[in-house]
Amino acid sequence: MNASLDNSRFRAQIESGIPDIHPSRLLLSIVVPVFNERSVIQLFIARLYTVLLQIDYKFEIVFVDDGSTDGTTEFLQKLAFRHGYIRLVKLSRNFGKEAAMTAGLDRAHGDAVILIDADLQDPPELIPDMIAAWQRGADTVVMRRSSRAGESFLKRASAHCFYRLLNFLSELSIPEDTGDFRLLSRRAVDTLSTLPERSRYMKGLFAWIGLPVEIINYNRAPRAAGETKWSFLGLCRLAMEGIVSFSTIPLRAVTWLGGIAALGSVAFGIWVVCKTFLFGEPVSGYPSIIVTVTFIGGVQLISIGLLGEYMARIYVESKQRPIYVIQDEYSVNPVTQRDASAFNAGGHHA
Repeated sequence: MNASLDNSRFRAQIESGIPDIHPSRLLLSIVVPVFNERSVIQLFIARLYTVLLQIDYKFEIVFVDDGSTDGTTEFLQKLAFRHGYIRLVKLSRNFGKEAAMTAGLDRAHGDAVILIDADLQDPPELIPDMIAAWQRGADTVVMRRSSRAGESFLKRASAHCFYRLLNFLSELSIPEDTGDFRLLSRRAVDTLSTLPERSRYMKGLFAWIGLPVEIINYNRAPRAAGETKWSFLGLCRLAMEGIVSFSTIPLRAVTWLGGIAALGSVAFGIWVVCKTFLFGEPVSGYPSIIVTVTFIGGVQLISIGLLGEYMARIYVESKQRPIYVIQDEYSVNPVTQRDASAFNAGGHHA
């Protein structure tokens, strides 16, 4: 589908506003972190709005602009000033998607909150199914990818391996092959707001709260327009964040590996001494020495690097900097903070 929507059709949908809904109806919040999504944002809003008009809930759409530079901010500003159901939270710079999602959850006022990306890989048409699962009693509705269209084999394979490695190492059970597309009840959102850590791996935090979960499988579509903002290096950093944040097994594994290496070195030393006494020792032996030194040196460097990863997290947490900084908020009628203490724990309004 072409990302550029006919302007008259788009205006007709967007100008119609929110239907006059009875105030006792529940409020649904849609949180959308965005970073340079101008090429697809118009189509995304049109599809999302069409879906939201079909559900029996009041709704708000909370966009969190994570430092966009391609005109996304200006486009959303205009919509936020014209339509009461659209709010824009502009962060002071690019803090990363985990921080942007946290900002959106802190600013959402709904009885249920849905996290969704603007690239249309996660179809808004599945929102009614998510609401139905929430009505059945789930505090978290997780959307699991049965297929990942438009992604390379390397990305699919690495994601497959990562989720299984993370579950093997972690004490938590984190749903495999899932992204950030999910629904959270107000109870789940309020629980997340009490978690103070600055280094955040959101999928792990969603699992950590441990409230009732329902999983829905779906086929993920390719991006409707634009390019992914995740580089392979960025995904590797996120993977390391997930492993280090939710598992101490790597530390224990390095301890065991160091112990095995030490015992092996002692055994090798005893063998060399005995061999020298029994048979004598010519000058040979250089290869075995090099192999041994290289192996022990490698174990030491890995151990130091792993300790550094954990120490870096401790360092970040000890500074107690806010997770994000809000530069501005845009809406027709600015909404007062639902819970000031939760906001102060998450970010800071500049």
